Amino acid sequence: MQKIILSQSILENLRKHAENEQPNESCAILFGKENTVSDTFLTENVEESPVNFTISNEQLIEGYKMAEEKSLEVVGIFHSHPNSEAFPSNTDRKFMETNPVVWIIYSGVNKDFRAFVLEQEIKEIEISEN
Repeated sequence: MQKIILSQSILENLRKHAENEQPNESCAILFGKENTVSDTFLTENVEESPVNFTISNEQLIEGYKMAEEKSLEVVGIFHSHPNSEAFPSNTDRKFMETNPVVWIIYSGVNKDFRAFVLEQEIKEIEISEN
């Protein structure tokens, strides 16, 4: 995958979620088809931590059910780094291996979004707005 496509309203929704959850990391499941995000499920960070996030098994199951009901796929995972750059941490990399979708990270420092996939190495991909 070379890029992920999101609308301005989805990006704004994710930005607000990240800002509202500070000082902790925020997280969400992204729904869509192929490389286009068309809906989000804003989830709770059960760790309530500024450096880690965990989506509960209940919310993960709920998210996959929601995707199925909408005839969509889980195309990405979103989370924020409130106090650092939007680049995957070692913990993120570990979870990218078990969740091989696009990972979008929002930096609370730079106020920017960056997207990554894990192939042999972590690779940054373009975020395109539709």
